[in-house]
Amino acid sequence: MRVSVIGCGHLGAPHAAAMAELGHEVIGVELDPGTVKRLNGGRGAFYEEGLDALLQKHTPTGRLRFTTDIAEAAEFADLHFICVGTPLREDGRGYDVSQVLGAVRSLAPLLSRPCTVVGKSTVTVGTVARLQQILAAEAPAAELVWNPEFLREGHAVADSLHPDRIVAGLASPAARHAIEEVYAPILARGTELVLTDPQTAEVLKSAANAFLATKISFINAIAEVCEATGADVGDVAYAIGLDERIGHAGMRPGIGFGGGCLPKDIAAFTHRIDELGAHQAAALLTAVQDINAERLEAAVRLVATAHAAPVDGARIAVLGASFKPGTSDVRSSPALRLAGRLHQDGARVVIHDPQALEAARARHPEYTYAATAEEAAAGARVVVLGTDWHDYTADPGLPAALARLVEQQVLVDVRNAVNTGAWTGEGWQVWQPGRPPRHPAP
Repeated sequence: MRVSVIGCGHLGAPHAAAMAELGHEVIGVELDPGTVKRLNGGRGAFYEEGLDALLQKHTPTGRLRFTTDIAEAAEFADLHFICVGTPLREDGRGYDVSQVLGAVRSLAPLLSRPCTVVGKSTVTVGTVARLQQILAAEAPAAELVWNPEFLREGHAVADSLHPDRIVAGLASPAARHAIEEVYAPILARGTELVLTDPQTAEVLKSAANAFLATKISFINAIAEVCEATGADVGDVAYAIGLDERIGHAGMRPGIGFGGGCLPKDIAAFTHRIDELGAHQAAALLTAVQDINAERLEAAVRLVATAHAAPVDGARIAVLGASFKPGTSDVRSSPALRLAGRLHQDGARVVIHDPQALEAARARHPEYTYAATAEEAAAGARVVVLGTDWHDYTADPGLPAALARLVEQQVLVDVRNAVNTGAWTGEGWQVWQPGRPPRHPAP
């Protein structure tokens, strides 16, 4: 099938690569010529696990190519995915959907034959109706489908190729046929196709992220309870997760959610449903956001408690800058926010990340960065695990390697991610949100 992907950022680039891997001929459209050149050369404009491998596999064959020319894509493809960004508006109270509207307005007059336009960008409830009006006026032969993405950054390629479900909001047999054809290899493996109308698909995406954010904020609130009572939130979360109605996914307490999706999705959804009169739902999600925001201050307090002295003047190593492992995305990164607060309090913060140093330095040139975890930890009084990369959590030699370099063997794991026994066995104190501190093994 001939497919175009309009917008080749964190959503579009992995989706375009995945479509090529599924056997389709794919053209990606991106406005920035530098990004197009880099993608055509087999490299992503950011780190996303598995992306470069697919780019290097399919761009040399011509199955996957990128252009700045949307007219070329309109002429080439029979199905067009809209994957442009939807950042928060400047007032923080809803999405800026101008890129989505602009992409469809640019594409529609160029569609001279029957085709399918498939929206994947996360949008404000009500945007689908506006897009349907544009297509009806400019491209009456085009069908609109709403096909929300449920990708996890750091797993975007894997999630594109092996999703847990595909949701398609559509209104005609022809549109259903197009979706079944483009996703045929995935559906053949037994992945469920959830068919609904476009407006329901639009709400479904926001509702899914709202529930995930609520779950994360809930276990972080329980971590606060455990800190007040001396209980262990790890055991609480494990036992709660055994209930099949709840499950363990998303039940690891930490510093809160971040990245380019959940913070803006929850803010925009909360604002919109309050406008629509769903005030109790909006109040619930406001509380979710408040809990998430407070986790930063809780982490700052935990570092100060573990340090047992004001952090002003102390060298603190922060391991991790990306908002989660598997991606170089530092948007709304809890780890970087924590580094910034410690820097603000006078600490001499040194940051390391396996993939996100370039992105972090571009966004926050005022911070100090190190090329290795060992360089960051040298002379530090506290080591903070801010992002749970396997480089930090799965390397059995790291606790001993860092122990030889630090002034004081104190690890503050704000992700509840490390094997505490491996660290205490090398003489470390380990502090984690919602859990009693672990002291060095005898």
